[in-house]
Amino acid sequence: MKMPISCQNLTVAFSRIRAVNGLDLEVEPAAIYGLLGPNGAGKTTAIKAIMNIIRPTGGRSTVFGRDSRLLCAYDFERIGYVSENQELPGWMTVSYLMKYLEPFYPDWDVKRAAELLRAFDLPLHRKLSHFSRGMWMKATLASSLAYHPKLLVLDEPFSGLDPLVREELIQGILETAEECAILVSSHDLGEIETFASHIGYMEQGRLVFSEEMSSLTERFREVEVIVGQPSDVPHRSRWPARWLRPEVSPSLVRFIDTGFDLERTSAEVRDLFSGVRDISARPLPLRTIFLTMARRSREISGTAL
Repeated sequence: MKMPISCQNLTVAFSRIRAVNGLDLEVEPAAIYGLLGPNGAGKTTAIKAIMNIIRPTGGRSTVFGRDSRLLCAYDFERIGYVSENQELPGWMTVSYLMKYLEPFYPDWDVKRAAELLRAFDLPLHRKLSHFSRGMWMKATLASSLAYHPKLLVLDEPFSGLDPLVREELIQGILETAEECAILVSSHDLGEIETFASHIGYMEQGRLVFSEEMSSLTERFREVEVIVGQPSDVPHRSRWPARWLRPEVSPSLVRFIDTGFDLERTSAEVRDLFSGVRDISARPLPLRTIFLTMARRSREISGTAL
């Protein structure tokens, strides 16, 4: 099977600003790929270029092997797209919306559509303009899942939603995950952590890393070192560059190792620190990993200025 999404050196520039700067990204079949990054990192711009909503200024992206710039009606019959700012015809009821969309999708599943509307508890005969934001997003997702897409692209689908609605949306996403690849951009890190199989992190238009969730949580660890006295701790300049967010007290040193390996990290600690009494490490939640990378980027930018 051809790769659902593949980007090679994808670039999108607005005047002198490169919102996406040489992006290399792949979303594999059956993957649930979480695309993370601070505001302004270029996530939404990249997604719009992949979906042929805006034109790239360099490089290329493909969807199932087809150049994104050539995506046509046939391709969108296999793609579901949900954005936080997506518009729906407010004068329609959700029942009318489903009937209106059905002829555009050869694989539209009437039974599946009805199941989604029931699962999301959507009032069939209320106009979309009278929906809350949560109901609006559920209607949008239902209309994107009813035709069994092979690729589902979600741009900030959980923004501003209450926990119950987020849970309902996630359940709907997971129920379709076996039959399609999913790319989801979101700031709800706790939610992403519960279901993503892969994580990509963007900064300033570039992809800093892209890997399986299991690999990411293995290599990011908070390390604690108990020492005998403050003089046992060497100056920060001698520490490996991958040790971030240091905290030092008279007898305890804590830092985040972004490339943790038990044997290597332990050996480095004992080589650098004197009087080591104990070394421990614990895995980090995705939120802490995100904050660590964002703060590192801010520190580097501040230094550059």
